Amino acid sequence: QVRVLPSLLNPSNMKGFFCPMNEFVVYILHSAQHQKIYIGYTSNLIQRFYSHNFLSKKGYTSRFRPWIVIHVDFFDSKKNALAREKFLKSGVGRKWIYQNLL
Repeated sequence: QVRVLPSLLNPSNMKGFFCPMNEFVVYILHSAQHQKIYIGYTSNLIQRFYSHNFLSKKGYTSRFRPWIVIHVDFFDSKKNALAREKFLKSGVGRKWIYQNLL
């Protein structure tokens, strides 16, 4: 389980954090307040997490804030990351999430 400290979410503390990583990340967010999950992929988890919780003005994730990161998988290729994301968004993948992470 991954939790991001509030101090890391202040952009002034993020010098160097916004450069893209050499790997792709599939992540699962959880909104305990609304009992929702969100599955996505990125090459910069910190920036994407900040966007979900603070920057975006419309869309799914802006409606169910606050979010915490509950699971992260790292991949060397975008193809493999997208395959994992697709699995996690399937019925079997969502069942795995609810049985193992929540």
